[in-house]
Amino acid sequence: MVLSDEVYEHIVFDGALHQSVARFPGLAERSFVVSSFGKTYHVTGWKMGYCLAPKALMSEFRKVHQFNVFTCNAPVQYALAEFMQRKEHYLGLAAFYQKKRDYFRERIRESRFTLLPSSGTYFQSLRYDNITDENDSDFAMRLTREHGIAAIPLSAFYHNPPHHKVLRFCFAKTEQTLFKGTEILRSI
Repeated sequence: MVLSDEVYEHIVFDGALHQSVARFPGLAERSFVVSSFGKTYHVTGWKMGYCLAPKALMSEFRKVHQFNVFTCNAPVQYALAEFMQRKEHYLGLAAFYQKKRDYFRERIRESRFTLLPSSGTYFQSLRYDNITDENDSDFAMRLTREHGIAAIPLSAFYHNPPHHKVLRFCFAKTEQTLFKGTEILRSI
């Protein structure tokens, strides 16, 4: 059984192609593919996604789903149906975000942070071990309080977090916001 989180399927960079488990028959027959309209259409606050799987697996999925989500917001469903008619939006998503990623990365190169690879998301992870020995949660809170910039500590995603001194920053912002944010990060 495979549960494949493919919410960034249209946000891949540098000419790479998304490789869904659904493309491979041996995997497709035993996989759930989870995706997000929010990520694809830049409406994450709408909280609408979807799950794909073979008929037998979906039958079991629906048994659980009916007790988790009673109904969905109908206006959002109509709006997404309209969005889906315009392929140019999601077909251009990779280039749209790569431009933002590249801008953010270029500006961060002149900082004490160390860039980590970012090849399929709208987040950039940065190592900060050249700056402080603080754990990531404390450093993220200090960045917010003292510098007005928000970061996500990677430890929030772990049951037993490693101490790798990495923060995650979102570059799905306007160029003006990215400029201001990178100015702050470059000054630290």
